[in-house]
Parts: sequence; C-alpha cells; structure tokens
Amino acid sequence: MQVFSVEGMTCGHCVRAVTQAVQNQDPAANVKVDLAAKEVGVESRLSAEQVIEAINAEGYSAKLA
Repeated sequence: MQVFSVEGMTCGHCVRAVTQAVQNQDPAANVKVDLAAKEVGVESRLSAEQVIEAINAEGYSAKLA
C-alpha cells in the first residue's frame, strides 16, 4: 500500500472525491482515507505519480507520505 499526504481534505465529501478520483483511474483500487491524519492509503496498479495526479486534479495537494 502506498501512503499519500493529502492537504485540503476536511469532510466526508472530500473523502468521497479523493476515493472516486483514484477509482476512476483504477476501479479495483482499494482506497483508505484517514481524514484526521490527512493521509490516503492506496492499493492499486497505478503508479504513485498517477495517484497524485488524480488527487491533485480534484483540487487537493497530494504527495507521498
């Protein structure tokens, strides 16, 4: 599992938006969001760069944790 630090997540809508952004690229992706820690864990065939791009496209700032 790759873990990303994501700034800008504040609520359930943010969790859904980030999860959907990754799953739009890889429908089989397993996404776990820890809102309090501002971290997103992703098990996916996508590269870290692809996951970061997908999350950033939703308006959040993501980087490898």
